[in-house]
Amino acid sequence: MALGDLDIASNRAARKYAPRETVLRFAWLLARAFFRYSPSPMFAWRRFLLRSFGARIGRHVHVYPSTRVEMPWNVDIGEWSAIGEGVILYSLGPISIGAQVTISQRAHLCAGTHDYRRVDMPLLRPPIRIEDKAWICSEAFVGPDVVIGEGAVVGARAVVVRSVSAWTVVAGNPARPIGKRILEHAPNA
Repeated sequence: MALGDLDIASNRAARKYAPRETVLRFAWLLARAFFRYSPSPMFAWRRFLLRSFGARIGRHVHVYPSTRVEMPWNVDIGEWSAIGEGVILYSLGPISIGAQVTISQRAHLCAGTHDYRRVDMPLLRPPIRIEDKAWICSEAFVGPDVVIGEGAVVGARAVVVRSVSAWTVVAGNPARPIGKRILEHAPNA
């Protein structure tokens, strides 16, 4: 092998999933049709399906039918959170989503990557943690091994590859702090 060549054959030959996990992935592939084609208001049904495959889902969680969950047994979603249309939870590694979190449409949480420093590029499964009250806006990307702090906001189409502090607003590619989030109570009408 020449300097700089990748060992693609070794990567493809490597066992990336345990036998039990392979069986679960196949079963989930079949069950996803019942998830995907369920009417939008059937949140309880989709919570049931996800829990049936090992996800830990709080009460009052809304997961929309076009959400793509790769491996539900690696997903934990807290009370009153919402996972919007077209969201990708690429949960090869653990994805923990706190309570009262909003993941807006077409956001992508990616808990899987490869070790690019090795010629065989083995699969890595670093976790993602989204803490309570955070908001991941439309089409944002959150990479592996990232923590989004409590109450933080990731702006639309932002690319987050480093952890975000609590109550911080980030935007851009790569995401950078642009402000602080301060919650105000609605005025009495």
